[in-house]
Amino acid sequence: MNLRYITAVAWVGLLAMSGALCYALAAGNFHTDGSRLLENPWGFATVVDVYVGFALFSCWVVWRETRVTRAVIWVVLIALGGNLVSAIYVLIALRSSRGSITHFWHGSDHVFQSIQSRDH
Repeated sequence: MNLRYITAVAWVGLLAMSGALCYALAAGNFHTDGSRLLENPWGFATVVDVYVGFALFSCWVVWRETRVTRAVIWVVLIALGGNLVSAIYVLIALRSSRGSITHFWHGSDHVFQSIQSRDH
C-alpha cells in the first residue's frame, strides 16, 4: 500500500471528523441524541463497531510505541477524541516514518530490533 494513499485517507478522515464534530456540537444534544441512538438496534451496532475499531487501532498504537506512558496517553486521547485523534496519530506516524512503510507500521524501534536480531 502506498503511503501517499494512507496520507490522503488520514487527511480526509481528519477533515471529515472535524466537520462532523463541529456540526454535532452546534446542532445536537449529546445526552438526548446519544440515548436515542442506543435505543435503535442499528445505532447500538454502530457504537459496538466503533468500540471494536478503537480496540483494534489501540493495539496497533501499543505495538508501535516503545514507551508505555506514550502508548497509554495516545490510547486515552483516542478514546476521548475518536477517529479525529486516530487520524492525527496516523499523520504523525507517517511523518516520522520518512517514507518507510515498515517504519510506519512497526515504529522505528521495532524495525531496529528486527534488523538487529537478523544480524545475530
